[in-house]
Amino acid sequence: MSLSVTDRIQAFLSSGPFAVVGASTDRSKYGNKVLRCYQQHGKEVYPINPKAPEVEGLKAYASLAALPVKARAISIITPPAATEQVVREAAAAGVQHVWMQPGAESDEAIATAESLGMSVIAGGPCLLVVLGYHE
Repeated sequence: MSLSVTDRIQAFLSSGPFAVVGASTDRSKYGNKVLRCYQQHGKEVYPINPKAPEVEGLKAYASLAALPVKARAISIITPPAATEQVVREAAAAGVQHVWMQPGAESDEAIATAESLGMSVIAGGPCLLVVLGYHE
């Protein structure tokens, strides 16, 4: 039986630590806002950005495999073509929950994540709306 989006979101939010793949140093971009949203809610979160040493005061990591902890849930804010690769890396890193922010998803990425046994949130609400984000 497939869980409802609400159930998947609840499971996602209750399973940290979290990582934001596509975390941005640009505060106007979603890759930055999503990271700050986790911070605002006191969640343990790790930015994934191969080009930045840190994002919002947190050490950034080049990949999910480079994290010092196992992230169980990740937000993906990358172009759809990159998301497919991120999903494969996430599965290899033991990620169980994937939230593709609007604009990051592709049918192939969703199908790949589901076939690898991950819980997927895609094509639905944005984390910023669900958790409540303030600038």
